[in-house]
Amino acid sequence: MNKLIVKDNALINASYNLDLVEQRLILLSIIEARESGRGINANDPLVIHAESYVNQFGVHRNTAYQALKDACLDLFARQFSYQSLSEKGNIQNHRTRWVSEIIYVEKEAIVKLIFSPTIVPLITRLEKHFTSYEIEQISKLNTGYAVRFYELLICWRSTGKTPILNIEDFRKHMGILDDEYQRMYDFKKYILDPSIKQINQNTDIVATYEQHKTGRTITGFSFKFKQKPQAKLVQTDKPKKLTLKQLDMFSHKLSELPSFQNHYQADIGASLEEYARDIRVKLEDMEYVKKWLPFLNEIGCKSE
Repeated sequence: MNKLIVKDNALINASYNLDLVEQRLILLSIIEARESGRGINANDPLVIHAESYVNQFGVHRNTAYQALKDACLDLFARQFSYQSLSEKGNIQNHRTRWVSEIIYVEKEAIVKLIFSPTIVPLITRLEKHFTSYEIEQISKLNTGYAVRFYELLICWRSTGKTPILNIEDFRKHMGILDDEYQRMYDFKKYILDPSIKQINQNTDIVATYEQHKTGRTITGFSFKFKQKPQAKLVQTDKPKKLTLKQLDMFSHKLSELPSFQNHYQADIGASLEEYARDIRVKLEDMEYVKKWLPFLNEIGCKSE
C-alpha cells in the first residue's frame, strides 16, 4: 500500500527549521496515524519503530537508532510559525511547538510522539487547502532542504509553476537561519542547486528555476516543474482487473486529480479519505475501470 502524507498548506508554508531526521520522524508519525486507523490527537502517542525508519529510508539499523534518539532530544524544543486569518479577516501570526511530548524507549527501539494541540488540525484537516504526496517521493532525498523544497513545489501541482517567491520569504520557508548562506553564491551552491538536483533525480517531478532581479541584485525566484512520464496503467482496449495494491494507490491518486474531481464529485462534507474510499469501492467494478480509464491513464501509474 502506498503511504500518503497529507499536510495543511498552512503547515507546508510555515517557517520552521527541522533537520532531515526530524522531518522524517514527523512523516512517519503521520503515516502511522493513517495506517493504524487511530488518527492524530493531542492525547494519545503515536508509536514509530526504528525498523520502519530503516525500511523506509534505507539506512543502517545502528544509524537509525542513534538518529532517532538524537531527534527526540531536539524535536521537543523545535518551534514553527505560520499565519491565518482572524474572524475579522486580519492576518494572525502564530508561534507554536511541533510536539507536546516525545519519548524514546531504547530497549524497544521505538519513539512515542504526541503532537501539540495546535498542529493536530493542521495535519488532519483535509476539507479545504491541502497538499498530499506519497512518502516514497521523498525517501531518497537526503537533506531536509530538499524535502522542504519538494513540499513547497507541490503546493502548486495543479499549475506546475510558482509565483515569484521573495528571497527572504523563500529562505524562511526552507528553514534557513538569518546567519546561514547569506551570500547568493553560497545559497545557490549549497541549498538551491543541490535540492533541485536531488528532486529531479529522485522524485516524480522535474523542476527548473528562474531568478528575478531588482537592479543587479537577485530578489526572488520562480519555479516551474512537470510530472515525469510513467508507464500507462493498462492498455486502453483491454483493461485488467485491479490488484488490491492498485486499488489503494489509484483511488488515492484519482481523489487528488482535478479533472477527475470535476467528473466525479465527492459527497458534501466528505473528507479526502472518505472520497478515496468511495472511489476504491467503485474501482472494484470493471465497469467503472472502463468508464474511468482515461483518468487512470492520466495518473500515469505503473501496472503490476
